[in-house]
Amino acid sequence: MHGFDEDTEDLARAIVEYARARIANAVPLDGPAPADELSRRAGPTITPEGIGGEEALRVWAEILAPSTISTDHPAFLAFVPGAPTKASVLFDLVISASSTYAGSWLEGAGAVWAENETLRWIADLVGLPSSAGGVFVSGGTAGNLSALVAGRHAASLARSGRPIRWSIAACDSAHSSVLSAARVMEAEVLVVPSDERGRLTGPALRETIERSDVDGLFAVVTSAGSTNAGIVDDLAGVADVCTERGLWLHVDGAYGGAGLLAPSVRQLFQGVERADSFIVDPHKWLFAPFDACALVYRDAALARTAHVQQASYLDSLNATASWNASDYAFHLTRRARGLPLWFSLSTYGTDAYREAIESVLALTRAAADEISRRPELELIMDPDLSVLLFRRRGWSDDDYESWWRRVLDAQVAFVQPTSWDGEKVARLCFVNPRTTIEHVRAILGTMA
Repeated sequence: MHGFDEDTEDLARAIVEYARARIANAVPLDGPAPADELSRRAGPTITPEGIGGEEALRVWAEILAPSTISTDHPAFLAFVPGAPTKASVLFDLVISASSTYAGSWLEGAGAVWAENETLRWIADLVGLPSSAGGVFVSGGTAGNLSALVAGRHAASLARSGRPIRWSIAACDSAHSSVLSAARVMEAEVLVVPSDERGRLTGPALRETIERSDVDGLFAVVTSAGSTNAGIVDDLAGVADVCTERGLWLHVDGAYGGAGLLAPSVRQLFQGVERADSFIVDPHKWLFAPFDACALVYRDAALARTAHVQQASYLDSLNATASWNASDYAFHLTRRARGLPLWFSLSTYGTDAYREAIESVLALTRAAADEISRRPELELIMDPDLSVLLFRRRGWSDDDYESWWRRVLDAQVAFVQPTSWDGEKVARLCFVNPRTTIEHVRAILGTMA
């Protein structure tokens, strides 16, 4: 298995050619198949003697891959799509081939240096000071949890005495991972009602805190682009309340944080520079492969005290002042998942990223206009970023469910309905610069 022979050479060429063809040709949309069908078609693949690399690649290419929806298809507009650049995909191959470990400076100095360059670029976009720093984790859930653990640690350093029942304040429109993080931390969630656009606002936060009887509130979670509707919270107003009460301000920009690059919407993020922690997922709107979430702290040294692990076999790492990436989240072993973004930024430049994000925003506005021109459709609100919510007049919940399945079966698009104020509605999320208004019109045409 660990030698390199003629069979390995042939397999390497076949896999590289598969990867080349995948990024060179039109992306298939595809769709899921039942498990029993996949079992029947693929047959046993894990056997004592093995089926061979050529056959395993055939099973993937002919059976399994077509049963996997391509998140980078330009008509994948459900959830939050992906749209990795060609350079980022190619460098992802390099990282795996290099067996790069990026948990410590001792073992991965070059990789960690490149990741830190990328994190500094993100921190500068946010407006954080020179003390800022962080790490790339797997996704927004891991980023939110790690940030809140650091926030609780900071609060515990400032308090002493009786045990505290910790709590987090978040809007009723916050990402589901916030509730998950609270459960893991055994913290309560103080739910703040959103305004008519689904925003967490400073006045609502202040009123909710004043009416509550919690005494262990240590953090507030805000959204810089909510997943459901793409709405940016009142970051400046919330930051004012956090400053007044000494609360940790966490900004969840997993999807929408990339909008910081776009001059046309930059004003929506006023106040983000006051965050104590911030996340953005490059595998969403920053055009990197799965999986990567950039987690940045205002005070990286403080975050390290919350997360650094102590063990005898780590003594030589912890005894130095080197930047060990594993010290900034709840992990030890870690892949250099920030490197595809670093390589892509280095390859194309940040101007190209800004232009790509602005093109997606322009398409979103054009799609909103297209919806508004169709009498059978009704736009629920003008977009902040690149998510559109709209209703098909006269449709029931079942109509929306049958619609998305019908559209996927026809290979027109992959879309998903959502809920807004208790009503089932249609939702389109744009992040792929290769999505066109023709894709949108084709989707809307299925709702006539």
